[in-house]
Amino acid sequence: MKLRNTAANKQQPSIAMGEYSGVAHVDINEGPSSPKLDNFKKVSVLHLIFLIFYEVSGGPFGVEDSVQAAGPLLSLLGFLVFPLIWSVPEALITAEMGTMFPENGGYVVWVSTALGPYWGFQQGWMKWLSGVIDNALYPVLFLDYLKSGIPALAGGLPRVAAALALTFLLTYMNYRGLAIVGWVAVLLGIFSILPFVVMGLVAIPKLEPSRWFVMNLHDVDWNLYLNTLFWNLNYWDSISTLAGEVDNPKKNLPKALFYALILVVLSYFFPLLVGTGAIPLNRDLWTDGYFSDIAKILGGVWLRWWIQGAAAMSNMGMFVAEMSSDSFQLLGMAERGMLPEFFAKRSRHGTPLIGILFSASGVILLSWLSFQEIIAAENFLYCFGMILEFIAFVLLRIKCPVASRPYKIPVGTVGAILMCIPPTILICVVLALSTVKVMIVSLFAVAIGLVMQPCLKYAEKKRWMKFSVSGELPDLHEGNQERVDLLED
Repeated sequence: MKLRNTAANKQQPSIAMGEYSGVAHVDINEGPSSPKLDNFKKVSVLHLIFLIFYEVSGGPFGVEDSVQAAGPLLSLLGFLVFPLIWSVPEALITAEMGTMFPENGGYVVWVSTALGPYWGFQQGWMKWLSGVIDNALYPVLFLDYLKSGIPALAGGLPRVAAALALTFLLTYMNYRGLAIVGWVAVLLGIFSILPFVVMGLVAIPKLEPSRWFVMNLHDVDWNLYLNTLFWNLNYWDSISTLAGEVDNPKKNLPKALFYALILVVLSYFFPLLVGTGAIPLNRDLWTDGYFSDIAKILGGVWLRWWIQGAAAMSNMGMFVAEMSSDSFQLLGMAERGMLPEFFAKRSRHGTPLIGILFSASGVILLSWLSFQEIIAAENFLYCFGMILEFIAFVLLRIKCPVASRPYKIPVGTVGAILMCIPPTILICVVLALSTVKVMIVSLFAVAIGLVMQPCLKYAEKKRWMKFSVSGELPDLHEGNQERVDLLED
């Protein structure tokens, strides 16, 4: 296949790892968004919507704990109010910054441009690690939904072998390209959503609205409640690491985020409305997989099997979407000289081979963690990354008010600051509710990143590893006046 000039073919030598001399970026119409292969199809709006859907949600599987933690009313209100506090601001910021910097580094480039390469690297490390921790969960959940039908998968060697085989299969899908991943996401998304539509129709005669208003503020597990909401409604920014692969990101990224937001909220609220309204409340039963039991009560065994199959397929969709984001993030960091050059190499399918292998290895190594530990640890790391994103967003609004923003949130600088306050308060609450064990492990992981970046710079200085910045990316190493000219519309 004929290759376009990539990081391997056209590079700028003698540039320090990830070094940024100032805040600058060109308009997306002035140059290519990110080095890639012309012969490979870009991600369309439909594929993008379902990739975002799986980055964030994948369906209502995993929301059951919110009812166990707080009861029906707070659970329903949580999935209506929490998106306004957290999901909407994060999606809006992703739309603005993703179109301002349409390349595969995503949020790493945002933070690097605003705060410098050191903090950009920390952002990349924390977000990549939280994504890999998140992905370690999905093969486990996939097997959990199947073990009722196949008891051998409940534990032991068969379960380990099945988890490794599933990880290999899904990793191979990512290797074959984003076009395949996109269509897999669309088909799995439709298959995962349909059984809940059917369950809602079957449940209509049995709905009792009074069940929706049950609440007891004296019996609420706030840690479980907030972590469940947070885990199910974050990662909107992950799609930014695929911005360089998107067809016309200026138009399609904001549009896809808007439709995906509606799809995600409905995919949570509607099944909760059905499950809490049609079945007498027993909070102890509301744990992972309880929707399949509700389906059996309302529609019979056939509907239960459909829900279980949908849950299993949903975990596959979330795995491939998350791994795409994680691996392309590493590629984008390498294209900006933050990681060794070999991370920028693409396979013959246009995918980041080394990034995929690193992400898959991380998934296997972290798969021993428990469900609750995985959620708490990834939330902790994710919170730190989001704080850096909010700071970068506000600083770029202040420093570069005339920068080209193909999509711009219709608020001024003060409005941008105010928009970030509620989610920042929420972040502080989530961090404060973390257990000591999770806090220690997460802070240790953060400390690794703080040391890793100087070590990589030393390795570059000693020429133990080669770093380079792709020549096809906008030049961010210009003089002050030229930077101002680049930023103006």
